[in-house]
Amino acid sequence: MKHHGASPSRRFVRGFTLVELLVVLAILGLLAGLVGPRVIGQLGGAKSKTVAVQIKDLEAAVDLFRLDVGRYPSEQEGLQALVTQPSGVTAWNGPYLRKGLPSDPWNNPYRYRSPGQHGDVDILSYGADNAPGGDGENADIGNWQ
Repeated sequence: MKHHGASPSRRFVRGFTLVELLVVLAILGLLAGLVGPRVIGQLGGAKSKTVAVQIKDLEAAVDLFRLDVGRYPSEQEGLQALVTQPSGVTAWNGPYLRKGLPSDPWNNPYRYRSPGQHGDVDILSYGADNAPGGDGENADIGNWQ
């Protein structure tokens, strides 16, 4: 007996059932719940690593300033002395930072102390909360660590 109404290709076409789609969505939801927090944690770690690299660059620029001028920038001159010649400083040979003075990854300025509490100068970021102290993303990161 022949079926004239249905073509042979339509007879074998099968779509996904609602149950199959719900199972796939549930699995994707579980994976996102497990992987998501780890990815976000890695992003926080990346910001802390960025701070450490930028502080090393700032520290190198401060050392170059010292070689040219004979002293570290004063606390009043701050890190701005690395990109703009301070008044009264004749031996300045900057700018010592090619791309200008960076902000930390949370868009806050780096702190500078001269003389430092941990060395000749302290260069630090207060972390995500922009306040002294803290843990994790809020932890202070300095050139003495």
